[in-house]
Amino acid sequence: MGTPFRSVAAYAADGTGALGIGIVSEIFGFDRRDRGSPGFDFAVCGDRPGPVTTDSGLKMLIEHGLDRLARADLVLVTSWDAFELQPPPEALAALREAHTRGAIVAGFCTGTYVLAAAGLLDGRRATTHWRWADAMAERFPAVTVLPEVLYVDEGRVVTGAGGAAGVDMCLYLLRREYGAAVANAIARDMVVPPHRDGGQAQFVSAPVPADCDDERLSGVLAWARANLDRPLTVETLATRALMSQRSFARRFSAATGSTPHAWVLSQRLHRAEELLETADLSIEEVARRVGFGTAATLREQFVRRRGVPPRAYRKTFAASAQDAGVAQGVAAGLGPDAEAVWLGADLDPGEQVPVGR
Repeated sequence: MGTPFRSVAAYAADGTGALGIGIVSEIFGFDRRDRGSPGFDFAVCGDRPGPVTTDSGLKMLIEHGLDRLARADLVLVTSWDAFELQPPPEALAALREAHTRGAIVAGFCTGTYVLAAAGLLDGRRATTHWRWADAMAERFPAVTVLPEVLYVDEGRVVTGAGGAAGVDMCLYLLRREYGAAVANAIARDMVVPPHRDGGQAQFVSAPVPADCDDERLSGVLAWARANLDRPLTVETLATRALMSQRSFARRFSAATGSTPHAWVLSQRLHRAEELLETADLSIEEVARRVGFGTAATLREQFVRRRGVPPRAYRKTFAASAQDAGVAQGVAAGLGPDAEAVWLGADLDPGEQVPVGR
């Protein structure tokens, strides 16, 4: 794994969405180094320095031009107000230059249109605001548009759905590059869930909601998250919910967008990440605590879902996780051993994996 991004630039043309700029400014522009989170060299860039007006009429003074955008480690495009028009060729060239140089280029909402116009989505999967998904697919036939997901990871090109899905996409990027504890700490500071479903299944790193509208299921989810070391079969969960297995599976899928098997596996993987980052436990003990039973089973699932073995993951993320977790715990009045609890999934929609022991 290479060095995580430090320099972050957001593109803001005239008419840009105020919400999108606000999201990326809060996540990457707010200095949280005193709380153990990484600091970013953040800038909002325009076609040229000067004033722009957002979609809500707010005036912004842009201090940087496209040269700053072209040399950033992470480039973000949050919206494109004139969806029917072609973005400026200079902006498209700057995006291509950044990507060619090795930067991560990410867009959400109608900002994904700009990435498509730059040719960065050709041959790739992408998402955008559901309202514009059909139009984007028609205009850019070389792009596989997935309107039903919150974000799609294609390596150095990442796209997110509309509006607040920008939060999900940015937190996902933090988690991917810096680890779960850093993303959790920033999400906690913003008072938002680190992962969510939002009614849309994910293509990668699928968030699952902390709770659902079904009160009975919410209790079962909370119990399962607190008892990952137990055999959590569909029969066990259905019995606890006082339902038949068929009724439970149907209501579970309707409430979470996932199957019980996939959800439990994702919880175990994410809890394993948390322990690998923050706890001085053996791999065997981590495997036992999250319900995989043996280090070999944990390693098999971890390599399959994360692409690296548990020891390599720990080596990459443990230091930054400790800094962020301890600082956040102290700020919250907790002891340094306090554990953050967070949720998520990492499966294709509908995938079923047996996880009961």
